[in-house]
Amino acid sequence: MASGAQVELWQAEKVATQVAVTQASNGIHYAMWGETRIPEAELVHLVGAVPVALSAALTRRAYYFVPLAMADAGEILVAPAYTVELGDRAICHRDATFGSTEAVFLSTHMVEDRFGLAFEFFINVAHNFVEAAGVPESFSALAWKQAEAQVRGETSQDAWETRRHAQESHADRNSVDECARSAYFESAFSDALAIYMLSLAVDFDYRDLRERDYPLLSPTALAERLRHVASLFPANSGYEFQVLYRRKG
Repeated sequence: MASGAQVELWQAEKVATQVAVTQASNGIHYAMWGETRIPEAELVHLVGAVPVALSAALTRRAYYFVPLAMADAGEILVAPAYTVELGDRAICHRDATFGSTEAVFLSTHMVEDRFGLAFEFFINVAHNFVEAAGVPESFSALAWKQAEAQVRGETSQDAWETRRHAQESHADRNSVDECARSAYFESAFSDALAIYMLSLAVDFDYRDLRERDYPLLSPTALAERLRHVASLFPANSGYEFQVLYRRKG
């Protein structure tokens, strides 16, 4: 394994100019650079899971899968290989803008397995989509209906906290904090969109998303959200959406 001193860091913009960006059949732009540990076929499958209906809002985005991405004095740097020292300085992803291109550098060595990489990619895609296109009103209505029915749990810490804030403001003042409710809708929709895409690309157990700081949204409520997302953004050819409440065997 190379030491940190032996690995030459590249400026993110240099990487972007040196590597060829591929446009997947669904319209997503992506590239792979350095010792990523990702088989090309696996990356093609991962990127291909993003529904075509999402790609129109992401035409200016490019996703770069690199070993490690980090920031130093405001400059985004990329390592072509992993070292322990550089790993301590890196983060899961870094955003950068080069002209009209909005780049996302994803650190493939900051996640342990295919599941972790897939979720990191899809949550970035989901947030990027929400930033560009917003949240469908139909999803917001569904999420708020569930919140008012006091369904158990949520899909992330952000969704849990913003939902609680919005509901507490309603209880205290008989009016909803619209900023908190809007933030809740954005978080909940981003989460649902990412989990939906994850289900298309990877066979996983919902309990794998569990964190200690909040309870997960009840499976029935999540399934309702995912089915709604699937109706808005149908799976691409070759991908299948299923909700299984109990594994066979």
